[in-house]
Amino acid sequence: MLIDTPLKTGDIVSMKLNSGEEIIAKLSEETDLGYKVNKPLMVAATQQGLGLAPFMFTVDQDTDFVIRTQTVSCIAKTEKDMATQYVQNTTGLAV
Repeated sequence: MLIDTPLKTGDIVSMKLNSGEEIIAKLSEETDLGYKVNKPLMVAATQQGLGLAPFMFTVDQDTDFVIRTQTVSCIAKTEKDMATQYVQNTTGLAV
């Protein structure tokens, strides 16, 4: 049996929102009100497979967001390949 470690600051996490959207973001803080995340990207299906798109188009992409706890149906650490793609998209660095 695998034991999952608790989420911690700096983890790349995937969230499934009650609206059906799935986002990937860097976790900055977890509070009773919600999850403070940095650079959230929305998972989008493309002809080439899964891709990442801006979560919101009308704000600076470096803005910290608070995703309220009641809007999240589940949260987990992002699997390695998608986390690598997320880091490449948000930093421009190839891992």
